[in-house]
Amino acid sequence: MGCGPWALLALLCGAAGAAAPLRCNVSLDSPAEQRWLPVLRHFDPVFLRAAVQRIIDESVPKWVHQVIQPIATELELFMPQPFAGEIAGMCKALGVSLGDGILLNFAYESTAFCTSIVAQDDKGNIYHGRNLDYAFVDILSKITLDVRFIKGGQVAYQGTTFLGYVGLWTGQSPHKFTISGDERDGGRWWENAIAAFLNRNYPVSWLVRDTLSEAEDFQSAVLRLASIPIIAEVYYIVGGVSPKEGMVITRNRRGPADLWPLDPLGGAWFRVETNYDHWTTPPPSDDRRTAAIKALNATGQHNINLDTLFKVLSVKPVLNNNTVYTTVMSAAFPDRYQTWMRTEE
Repeated sequence: MGCGPWALLALLCGAAGAAAPLRCNVSLDSPAEQRWLPVLRHFDPVFLRAAVQRIIDESVPKWVHQVIQPIATELELFMPQPFAGEIAGMCKALGVSLGDGILLNFAYESTAFCTSIVAQDDKGNIYHGRNLDYAFVDILSKITLDVRFIKGGQVAYQGTTFLGYVGLWTGQSPHKFTISGDERDGGRWWENAIAAFLNRNYPVSWLVRDTLSEAEDFQSAVLRLASIPIIAEVYYIVGGVSPKEGMVITRNRRGPADLWPLDPLGGAWFRVETNYDHWTTPPPSDDRRTAAIKALNATGQHNINLDTLFKVLSVKPVLNNNTVYTTVMSAAFPDRYQTWMRTEE
């Protein structure tokens, strides 16, 4: 269950200055409380404690601290596994309170601005790429991980996350499907999220990881992601392994607001989702969508692949000062899952 740097092929992708994150294996056969401990050993605990404190202090409202901290132990009892055990194990190892561990995971849920693209080439191959944009780029660039979750000696699923965060915004179930999540602003985020969490709704990134673990194929993944109650509105973007298996799911907390599939026979060989409903116009101050669409049309369906998709995600303002990482993936070719840190560009 070791980690090792895997910065390869950056120049081939045209990513001057881009580096790959640490790649880690996490054993699902180990107890939840222990499975992240080998990963933690690769990081300075003093830095991690300071990072946790800064992210919480600067992004979590004070009233949320007052609600969560006193009931953290009780919360652990009804939080679903393996998430509760994994958070508790990392908190104990780092010497931070369980309440802070829970708040950190909420903080990451609340601030993800992103661009996701799912596309089909003219041979029917499905490609999926995403930029993940966050505050705290200086911290997150140091704790981003590509994680392979191992069960019975095999990769059950993999994804990209931040150390201490047990959910996934980006992931792949080999030979089955890929998922990315983009924030959808529903207003009053903290009030609604805390209320929904106390009602046992899933955090949005936990549902991604749960789906990667449990769903057997693209269709069952879409069904789970569209229907299971969650704590916040979100866009789920899903790619499969067969032609036409691409979908943008616009979510309310209780269920789907819209399903937007690929329609390659009708000319819609790609879908772009940023952080705005696809049937509306993005604000001029944050129109990453138009730039991505122009780059995809210039690339063309015949030329789309993981390398050209990376280049589309490198066009400004799709790539911007808050972009922490870019991932490109295709469930039919799971070994080509690649993440690049973008903070030095």
